[in-house]
Amino acid sequence: MTNTDTNVPAVTALAQQALAPQQVQPGGIYLVATADGRVERVDLTGPEHTGTVARKTGTTTVRDAQSFLTYWDKHHDDASEVYADNERLTVTAVLDAHTPDGARWGSHRLHLALRETTAWQQWTRNDGQLLDQEAFAEFLEDHLPELLEPSAADMLEIAQSFQAAQKVDFQSATRLSSGQRQFQYVETATTKAGQKGQLTVPEQFTIGLVPFEGSEGYKLTARLRYRIGQNGLRLGYKLDRPDEIRKTAFADVVHAIGEQIDTTVMNGTAA
Repeated sequence: MTNTDTNVPAVTALAQQALAPQQVQPGGIYLVATADGRVERVDLTGPEHTGTVARKTGTTTVRDAQSFLTYWDKHHDDASEVYADNERLTVTAVLDAHTPDGARWGSHRLHLALRETTAWQQWTRNDGQLLDQEAFAEFLEDHLPELLEPSAADMLEIAQSFQAAQKVDFQSATRLSSGQRQFQYVETATTKAGQKGQLTVPEQFTIGLVPFEGSEGYKLTARLRYRIGQNGLRLGYKLDRPDEIRKTAFADVVHAIGEQIDTTVMNGTAA
């Protein structure tokens, strides 16, 4: 028997082993021979096979500073960056920002988009608008919790006075030395026709509003506005610099975030 004949069983065993089914594992790349003689590449390195994503991606949007800090504490590292946009009133954290020694993806982000409270929206929506007596009185009644000075009880009494004085003819308004506005009217109802009366209203009042959900409250001055015309008495108010209060509230939110993190909050917009 030749040496070649001696090696035949060993070669046959190796060939059979190569043809036998092989177990593949997630995380690897394999070349697989098909029944028709082709070779296919099987990639099992994707997250659907390994159960682990290659990196963190996506933007998470939160509505208050505390939620921002909670997410930040969980995901930031020493190279993470934070930007405050004073025009858009937003705060954005790039959690996987570039490091001093190299580039990173910059695709894992945290975005604080403050949402205005319902009360703030309603007060600013009617800012500078003149309403009829009934609508103005109803607005005051619906917002008694925000009325600080005069007190809510006093403002409720004023609102009820306007509701009661529906069938009257307002003739003039006088500014009193006390800083109040006094409206003179004449009754037009059948039983009281010709009777004169007056209503006294503060020329300005103080309200307390929370501009954004989860933020602090701020005081604003509302100055009385009115017009006596063919359609009777119309009333409203003008808020004193509400935009400045809104910016101050945003600045206070940014300050609250900056006090709780070790990263400088930069003024600008993340690229």
